Amino acid sequence: MTARRVRTTRELSPSQAPKYLSKAREFLKAAQFSLELGNNTAATSNAVHAGMNAGDAISCALVGSVSKGEHADAPEHLKTIGDAQGARYLRQLLPLKTPAEYDPAPVSGAQARRAVEAAKRLVEHAERKLNEALPR
Repeated sequence: MTARRVRTTRELSPSQAPKYLSKAREFLKAAQFSLELGNNTAATSNAVHAGMNAGDAISCALVGSVSKGEHADAPEHLKTIGDAQGARYLRQLLPLKTPAEYDPAPVSGAQARRAVEAAKRLVEHAERKLNEALPR
């Protein structure tokens, strides 16, 4: 019998969500710049981190918590709080984390372009979610 992993969250104030979104935008810019330079590994890694921060921004804004622990749990957390679209975008990015950051094989240009585009979609989605969820 295998032990079942317990998903945990870290409580935060929804007012922290824009800080996660700011990080997501910064990572996305770095990913886009790296892609322009042909640095596919850096582009992919930065795209993944942009996506993770965008997911945290959404979660923080909607329910005042972020997924804590395994990165693979974050999409399910987004789905659980009612953001199936954000979960889908994040699921596109997370499988690229290990190849970009830990595997010796290079990341292809096509993979990097897909990662940066997925991160862009998720950051834009997070911007919309925060605009809807947070008072101005």
